[in-house]
Amino acid sequence: MDIFDRLLEDLRPLRFGPPVTCVYNPLEYARAPFELYLQRHGQAPKEVVLLGMNPGPFGMAQTGIPFGEVSHVRDWLDLRAPVGRPAPEHPKRPIQGFECPRSEVSGARVWGWARARFPDPESFFRRFLVLNYCPLVFMEESGRNRTPDRLPLAERHPLFEACDRALRRQIERLHPRFLLAVGRFAEKRAHEALRGLEVGIGCVPHPSPANPDANRGWDRLMDRAVLELDLRLP
Repeated sequence: MDIFDRLLEDLRPLRFGPPVTCVYNPLEYARAPFELYLQRHGQAPKEVVLLGMNPGPFGMAQTGIPFGEVSHVRDWLDLRAPVGRPAPEHPKRPIQGFECPRSEVSGARVWGWARARFPDPESFFRRFLVLNYCPLVFMEESGRNRTPDRLPLAERHPLFEACDRALRRQIERLHPRFLLAVGRFAEKRAHEALRGLEVGIGCVPHPSPANPDANRGWDRLMDRAVLELDLRLP
């Protein structure tokens, strides 16, 4: 957790203005499940790091696990730990932890893919680890999610500097052969942060329901991206 503790220190002084009215950091209030996730599955080396953008309001924001749709984290990953509450808490985006009744489509697709192709979580995590580039959730007054790439430049710059440093440290520790970015934003940041490191970088389209291609079968897109890295699955 030392890399993430340093990231927390780097992020605490940052401030974000309108239209963002509320910022959640699951590394703080959902530290217990995230720490458990790393203890069980974060051992180096890894063959592939799957890198997302930032937490979704019904995924990592609730469970502390990257792409952490509740049912997959609870029932397949078998991870459960106490989740606190952020301060302030957006009235339209309450944190209910593992009691959250909403399913996050992106998380269900990512972990559903892993569940369908590996016999158990241990087989998956021997080769893979799923992480997010940025740990913060940005919300507008309406409760709408605002992604980091849509922040003003003056806010993006120090945020990306901190997240770039943390990503580089994680890759230096995990020594993966490949980083597979989930979406173009994560791919762009990986290329910026990992210059000079011996790690191949690929990309799979984001599994968001806002992506029409993903709605036509994200598993197929993920299989293709894995094949392009010349990886064999069980």
